[in-house]
Amino acid sequence: MDLDLSHLGAVPGLVARQAELRPQALAVSDGDTVLTYARLVSAARALAAELTAHGVGPGSAVGLLAARSTRLVVAQLAVWWAGGHVVPLDPAHPRPRTAGMLADAGVTLTLGDKALLAEAGIPAGQALTLDLDGLPEAAAGGPDPACEGGRALALVLYTSGSTGRPKGVEVPHRAIAGLVTAPDAVRLGPGDRMLFHSPSTFDASSFEMWAPLAAGAAVMVSPAERPTAEDLARDVERFGVTHTFLTTALFHQLAARRSRVFGLLRTLLVGGEALSPEHAGAVLRAFPWLELVNAYGPTEATTFTTLQPLTEAGCAGPVPIGRPFGGATVLVLDERLEPVPAGGRGELWIGGTRLAFGYLGQPELTAQRFREIPGAGRMYRSGDLVSVRPDGALDFHGRADDQVKVRGFRIEPGEVEHTLRTHPEVSETAVVVHRAGTPDAALTAFVVPADGARPAGDALRGYLAERLPAHLVPTGWAVVAALPLTGTGKVDRRALAETGPDGAAPPAEAPAAALTPLEQEVAEVWARALGHPVERADADFLAEGGHSLMAMWVVDDLREDLGVDLTLAEFFAHPTVAGQAALVERALLDALADPTGADDHRTENR
Repeated sequence: MDLDLSHLGAVPGLVARQAELRPQALAVSDGDTVLTYARLVSAARALAAELTAHGVGPGSAVGLLAARSTRLVVAQLAVWWAGGHVVPLDPAHPRPRTAGMLADAGVTLTLGDKALLAEAGIPAGQALTLDLDGLPEAAAGGPDPACEGGRALALVLYTSGSTGRPKGVEVPHRAIAGLVTAPDAVRLGPGDRMLFHSPSTFDASSFEMWAPLAAGAAVMVSPAERPTAEDLARDVERFGVTHTFLTTALFHQLAARRSRVFGLLRTLLVGGEALSPEHAGAVLRAFPWLELVNAYGPTEATTFTTLQPLTEAGCAGPVPIGRPFGGATVLVLDERLEPVPAGGRGELWIGGTRLAFGYLGQPELTAQRFREIPGAGRMYRSGDLVSVRPDGALDFHGRADDQVKVRGFRIEPGEVEHTLRTHPEVSETAVVVHRAGTPDAALTAFVVPADGARPAGDALRGYLAERLPAHLVPTGWAVVAALPLTGTGKVDRRALAETGPDGAAPPAEAPAAALTPLEQEVAEVWARALGHPVERADADFLAEGGHSLMAMWVVDDLREDLGVDLTLAEFFAHPTVAGQAALVERALLDALADPTGADDHRTENR
């Protein structure tokens, strides 16, 4: 089936068109730097000229290692203008993972913030510092973008891989263009403002940046590295945000703790996991004018495949993931690749103009997941189980394989297991998710020790933290004599998920010393988030079952209860009760010493 792709061009052309129509309109702002459409395109063209001088052209892979800012938007546009494709990198990832991605993608030049490039160990000859202040005004009537149209490669986005090797998803320009210009998607236009708060390595960032810029709207950049609920609420209010996307887990958190933010929005997209009808219904009751949309889609089909506009009445039961839009097509097939009758469960296959090319350098995996379906053309096998409602909307029923979702992140347990097995004290391991589909979903690692070894969870956690992103590091640990097996000899993951991490042999602990009054206050804040008492000053947040969303709750509550504003970076750098109590004490003493700053008890220098 030969699809007509002639109408789908490269993304820079969409932005350039808006710059012609409204050159002085607001395009991008992070609160400190404000770029009009004219300046955005001028800066991107000037940086593209610099990239070209460094050898970037069609087919070039350019790493992008920058904090979320106006600079990041300019940088991505500039790489495309020069004809290259972008490999976004997460500053929080361990050095070995970043190095592996750069090597896998064939990156020879990485563009980014000077400090981040140094921290990642990028050699000077392969690094280019991103500095908007040093960019000249590009001459009017300069060269057109060097992208080879919509069929050119735009992004390589890495996701978790079952073999221990992350998968680089190759996303073409036509896929992003189809997403952000779909007439049956979210309504955006001049005067609208969308919040860009996702990591650039997360596929939702493509929507947050390029949907508004393709429509003449503005991108408002959240400056916080990992925005808390309070950060997002503040950003929406101070930037006048009208549209935003939230992962389902973050939506649930805001609905429960900061629901007032929704009253300031016109459109809210939610996606990543099963949406709670109770939370959605409560938000729509409180803010009936809000356009709340449940969104679904894998990276391989470019961010969103289906959309479901919600009403309060439609939240009386399970919330559907909706219908395909923007040139996407879907089939629900059984194991024989035959259509499943209406109402029956089958695997979701996705086709249309927004499919990725495949997995970079992994032709066998690409052939497994992207296949020609007779009469339907090339389609992606999602691994998700769905059923079709009588009105044509899809219901989501979980996974057909071992892949799991935890707080919006796609996780292949095999990647974590592969890395754990490289530890000399580990013979075998299995990683499962507990409380799947809830805001408290968490990974647990079951470990069979090597002969004579006595691995400890803290040591194994540290070992993984040096090699994997934080969302791939389990929070629960159990040392077991053997892994349970099914009748066919496979690891019985269902049994592990049902039993919980009860097999661990915790080391003998010294009696807990009495907490100081300030430590007790911190422990009480932790306990509200964790759901159980915390009685030790050396208690570690992750070891107690905490995760990044819970950390946001704690940061917010410390701000409200004690008037002290920790950053998430500080929180995880000092993850014990004693460590955080010391930070709080220092901040309070600093405030007493400088009464003029008493209203801004930051623990970092500003």
